[in-house]
Amino acid sequence: MDPAPATPRWNLERPYLTGRFHQTAAAAQAPGSKPFSLDSFSRGAGASTGSVIGSFAASVQELLVIDDLLSALVGIEGRYISIKRVRGKEGYVVFQIDSSMDLALQERTREIFPLCEDYVLVSQFVESRSHFKNGLVNHALAAALRAFLLDYQAMVAQLEHQFRLGRLSLQGLWFFCQRMTSSLNALAVLVEKATSNNTSGSATLNLLQSQAKAMGGDSAVRSLLEKMTEYASAAYLRMLERWVYEGVIDDPYGEFFIAENKSLQKESLTQDYDAKYWQQRYSLKEGIPSFLTNVAAIILTTGKYLNVMRECGHNVQVSLENSKLMSFGSNHQYLECIKSAYDFASGELLTLMKDKYDLIGKLRSLKRYLLLDQGDFLVHFMDIAREELTKKPEEISAEKLQSLLDIALRSTAAASDPTHEELICCVERSSLLKKLATLKDLDCACPADKLAAADVDQSMQLSITGLETFCLSNKVQWPLSLVISRKALTKYQLIFRLLFHCKHVSRQLCSAWQIQQVFRSVKILGTPILRSSILCRSMLKFVNSLLHYLTFEVLEPNWHLMHDRLQTARSIDEVIQIHDFFLQKCLKECLLLSPELLVKVEKLKALCLQYATSIQLLMPSIEVTNSENKSKSGKSRSRTNKSQDRDQQLKLTSENVIMSESILKFEAAFNSELQSLAPTLSNSSHAEPYLTHLAQCILGVRIDQ
Repeated sequence: MDPAPATPRWNLERPYLTGRFHQTAAAAQAPGSKPFSLDSFSRGAGASTGSVIGSFAASVQELLVIDDLLSALVGIEGRYISIKRVRGKEGYVVFQIDSSMDLALQERTREIFPLCEDYVLVSQFVESRSHFKNGLVNHALAAALRAFLLDYQAMVAQLEHQFRLGRLSLQGLWFFCQRMTSSLNALAVLVEKATSNNTSGSATLNLLQSQAKAMGGDSAVRSLLEKMTEYASAAYLRMLERWVYEGVIDDPYGEFFIAENKSLQKESLTQDYDAKYWQQRYSLKEGIPSFLTNVAAIILTTGKYLNVMRECGHNVQVSLENSKLMSFGSNHQYLECIKSAYDFASGELLTLMKDKYDLIGKLRSLKRYLLLDQGDFLVHFMDIAREELTKKPEEISAEKLQSLLDIALRSTAAASDPTHEELICCVERSSLLKKLATLKDLDCACPADKLAAADVDQSMQLSITGLETFCLSNKVQWPLSLVISRKALTKYQLIFRLLFHCKHVSRQLCSAWQIQQVFRSVKILGTPILRSSILCRSMLKFVNSLLHYLTFEVLEPNWHLMHDRLQTARSIDEVIQIHDFFLQKCLKECLLLSPELLVKVEKLKALCLQYATSIQLLMPSIEVTNSENKSKSGKSRSRTNKSQDRDQQLKLTSENVIMSESILKFEAAFNSELQSLAPTLSNSSHAEPYLTHLAQCILGVRIDQ
């Protein structure tokens, strides 16, 4: 907000132009001296004689006091009526009469003094509130009061004319002033409260409305105050119109109830996890006008929607036909205008997001790649990037991974999808559990220190590589970043990392299983090889069941539910809410918000990886030669001799003590962890029904059994 222009010095230094001279003169006069007035020039003869009004006859006194009262009615001292400033109250004055005047005339004169004092008070308010710094609402109110005072001064001029014609008595003057007394007194009360509270903007409008309601018994005064409210609100209405019809804050003096924080930029949505752009770029201030309290949120949202479209280069303005905000009347027509503006802005922005920026298509792309709805590219990528992903996170080249990802995408069905070019490779520096511990707003059911402790235990068993920290990201442009913010993308990445690691564990177990297939010719039951095959099948069942649960029991149903709700959404805020609810529900049902269960699942996966690695190291790699590849030279040995050698080698391998002990250790550890998962699921399933489906998928049993 730009600083208000300074008030010209002449407006402060030349009091005769502003009606402030009586205060200046009263303050500057010497004690006991005659009060200064303009009449000292025009009526100097009378003043210089030193005569007191009591020395004249009563009829003459009446004429003299009427002459002074006509001046006092417009804030000017007379020969026998003086003005005294009230100490400690700026703008407050009292009128005093010469004590030698006839008592009856004094009483009647004092009955008119409140009107004179109210005029001075209102006049001073008009002058002081006309300064730039007081804001547009006070300027408008001061202009309305000035117009009222012009009517009042016209009345005084008419009374003076009647006095010059000899047709006005003191009683008649008092009678004709009655019409203005109640109105001017109500305005004086108003400006007194406005001055003492130093109101501006919304506070002034609220004061006007409350004063009008308080005058319910006097229809004329109430009508006057309502008229003042209408005039004062005109400037506020123009600010409101520009906001709800154009999305522009035109508020040079900081009176509007919506504030703009220009330090928050839209680029933060894609960079900062805790970005508050949408919530705090425009926000409600204190001091909302009472008649707008119930629709303040709608007004704020309407302008925000128009702002988004304007920043997209989509110039749109609400049609003003039959929608111009004229006044805050009792017919509530202004509420209908605001509601119409909101409906228009909301529908226009939603159409823009869905049609021009293809919001639904972008969400489908995230589902396809980050939720692994289309997994053929991932299989190819994991094959060609295996060497790079087995390195430590700090040793991995993100550029190389990006190149390999591009190759994988162009070699699969994803090549026909233009959105695949928006995928970005990322390598985190911490495990999934540590990442969850750093995100404080995910509402985890377990403290971060427990997550970190569990992760330390796991890292002692298995070193972290790119396979545990790799994830995908996506380029999101404005205005889609309102829905798919950095926070939303982070949640997608958490789910991706869980799925990706499960896929990796499954591939490793499949490799171990393939190695064991060459031992089928061993007919000795009870050997470690047979136990290893059974254990491998159990581990594969666990990992594949977990993947099935995550994909078909959690992600797929929740996605379709979100998609159906988005079709009926009526505003972008509703879209954001639906999308955030989808992500939160997926995180919860994927166990990412249940650290106790997630830690157990991670331990089971770690056991599976260690088992698969051990099998590949302990079991010899035996190359079985097919009959099609026999050498035609005849130098190779016969098939019978080769088969006998192989059987002998296999039997030696099955008797390997180290392998036997390792398999038994893995079997015991895996079965123990798997069995400990059942009571944990059972205890939590009453509060979280989705755990019943998880138990059925992983353990093959019903919780209630």
